[in-house]
Amino acid sequence: MHISFSPQRRDDALEVSKSGDVLTINGEAYDFSPLPDGATIPAGEIPCEWIVNDVERIDGEIHLTLVLPHGPNPPEEVAFPEPITVMEDGPITLPGSVQDVDA
Repeated sequence: MHISFSPQRRDDALEVSKSGDVLTINGEAYDFSPLPDGATIPAGEIPCEWIVNDVERIDGEIHLTLVLPHGPNPPEEVAFPEPITVMEDGPITLPGSVQDVDA
């Protein structure tokens, strides 16, 4: 799954996880498995305020753009986030997220 980001000044949080072609955004599941290769779902047809562009399947992979909320004065990796490719199922680490590191 290829995820691009559209940074936006917001005070709410975003939690995203993946299970196959199902993307769960803040507890709501969006199943893109029926989307055939080369097809597009217009963003306006997806009942999700976090998905801000069309969802496409290109060469078998889902491509979409999510709002990336941030507070005032975000770090550069949040203000200008690079797209990510997510291969593993589970929670997705978003740009600017703090990861716990085992010592």
